[in-house]
Amino acid sequence: MRPRQPQPVPARRGRHRRRPAAGGRRRRGGDRRVTGSLEVPGARIHHRLRGSGPLVLLLPGGDGDADSSDGIASRLEQTHTVLTYDRRGLSRSTVEDRTRAPGIATHADDAHRLLDALAAEPAFVFGTSIGAVIALELIARHPGQVRHLVAFEPPLTELLPESARAAAERAQLEVEEIFRTVGAPDAMMRFATMIGIDVEDREPGVLLPRMTPERLPNLEYFLAHDAPAVRSYRADLPALRAVAAQITPAAGRSSNSVVGPEVAARELAALLDRELAEFSGGHQAPALRPGELATGLAEIFAAMRAPPRALHTLRGAQVRRRRRTPLAAPARRGGGSAPARSRRCA
Repeated sequence: MRPRQPQPVPARRGRHRRRPAAGGRRRRGGDRRVTGSLEVPGARIHHRLRGSGPLVLLLPGGDGDADSSDGIASRLEQTHTVLTYDRRGLSRSTVEDRTRAPGIATHADDAHRLLDALAAEPAFVFGTSIGAVIALELIARHPGQVRHLVAFEPPLTELLPESARAAAERAQLEVEEIFRTVGAPDAMMRFATMIGIDVEDREPGVLLPRMTPERLPNLEYFLAHDAPAVRSYRADLPALRAVAAQITPAAGRSSNSVVGPEVAARELAALLDRELAEFSGGHQAPALRPGELATGLAEIFAAMRAPPRALHTLRGAQVRRRRRTPLAAPARRGGGSAPARSRRCA
């Protein structure tokens, strides 16, 4: 496959509606809380803006919507404008056909259109799990819209060693089968076990998400369409190499899952010759440790605005420097080398 070339940002498209968020009029200091919706091909995307300062787009994992990143957003909005939204098919974002799988490229196009409509300059982006996969597709297609991306544990099974890749794909298929034969709650319980969620590994005061009737349609849409889309997705590695300086792969220090998104993050860091940022917690750190993660993100974004300095001096995230040695390339288009060793920075 030929590498994608950077594409110019097109003129504003679609109809866009904005309205003040409930209880969210302009607050002291000039920051804001605004909700709105954007019409895109085949869907209408609900979104929320809050805070003031450089724009940060948050892309959550799983069935997460515009509200699921509140723990991170409420901290970042003190110094940034934070954009969150419901992916098409989830919560308040409607689709014309709920039986049609959108795919990662369509989700990335939705994010591109939101930035096109709302952003006056390139945005910082944080994506976790499927959100990280969408963010990687976004920056591959529209690098001019992304100032810097922190990609937290993208489940790119193509980057895993062959034996681990096969095990991960079997585990993902098992979750999809449980959903089809038993239902979403049981499938998500298996999924939680598969990615090694430790609910005790969380910050004080963080409440665990509950299974509610309102959440069930989101889970069903995620398991029916988005989870299979992640499993079949193949990243454009040549395009990502071309914008490697704009990407920081990241992982949780205690991540230990069957499907290996933390391993994929390390492999991505080596493939791009980038340092791996490590945060406290596991795969669910964005939900269970939002305070520490928001602190680390703010420092990474600040470092990208300031004159160059060593990322390993940041407090919120530790960074591993990669020592590259040539090994077998991932079994997919684009090739590349996998990491052999790493060392923790002082």
